[in-house]
Amino acid sequence: MGFFDFLTEEIAIDLGTANTLIIHADKVVVDSPSIVARDRISGKIIAVGKEANMMQGKTHENIKTIRPLKDGVIADFDASEKMINMFIKNIPALKKKWFPPALRMVICIPSGITEVEMRAVKESAERVNGKEVYLIHEPMAAAIGIGLDIMQPKGNMIVDIGGGTTEIAVIALGGIVCDKSVKIAGDVFTNDIIYYMRTQHNLYVGESTAENIKIEIGSATEDLQTPPDEKSVQGRDLLTGKPKQVQISYREIAKALDKSILRVEDAVMETLSQTPPELAADIYNTGIYLAGGGSMLRGLDRRLSQKTDLPVYIAEDPLRAVVRGTGIALKNLERYKSILIK
Repeated sequence: MGFFDFLTEEIAIDLGTANTLIIHADKVVVDSPSIVARDRISGKIIAVGKEANMMQGKTHENIKTIRPLKDGVIADFDASEKMINMFIKNIPALKKKWFPPALRMVICIPSGITEVEMRAVKESAERVNGKEVYLIHEPMAAAIGIGLDIMQPKGNMIVDIGGGTTEIAVIALGGIVCDKSVKIAGDVFTNDIIYYMRTQHNLYVGESTAENIKIEIGSATEDLQTPPDEKSVQGRDLLTGKPKQVQISYREIAKALDKSILRVEDAVMETLSQTPPELAADIYNTGIYLAGGGSMLRGLDRRLSQKTDLPVYIAEDPLRAVVRGTGIALKNLERYKSILIK
């Protein structure tokens, strides 16, 4: 390498269904929604990230908003590549450079991903000037980001609830012993809320509104110790066609999300039932760690704890746990060589 080291920049990317985060020089330099807006006529990308997110659900026929990732994997290759490219170009430290530097990257991928999907991620990275591209499984990255020592012969259980997938894994000795990846996560929760509002209140709300409801008063149980205030929600009345507003309490959202959360619980239980006894003994002592945006749903930790009879801990800054872990793996490439996929 030698001389080229000087020209190589290192970045860690958490390419998520809902949000994309990039770490460069130990700082989170990009934290944006994974969404692009494309001009239908010229085919040009007109906005990415937060800007494109504000357009969602408010576009005319010449603009289309696209979420290039679905269920944690690349669904629209072209859009995802342009999105990553624009995010990387927007990193302040790389803007100053005269010519685009070669990149050493670590990118995280869901654990239930196929070979083909893996190659799509790699190719995307190589086309945005990635010279050395490493992949890391999401639960692994989350565990490192939470601060667990994953190389120890000790079992740890991670539940990472993202936008497209919920990743559940038992990790020991720097490897995934048993894992389950279910496609029930933040996006499904948002759709549950849209469906509930339609059926119970005859109110048609958009994705952004439903997402806001989820963040502001979303709950996994109907009895919270510190309940949030009621929220007024605006949308279109399906009977009269007029815009209208209704008051919603967290209890209703808990009802709306109940079925989906049950399925997450079941997946956790199933993973526990496949865990080797020695590791199950470890997990009895260490408990379960939650990461990802979905872990911020009120009362979810308590609900999982009651279901599994285990202590449940939420990572600090759960939205960034995965990218933090990816960044740490990037800095200590030698130590984590064994868990990275070249």
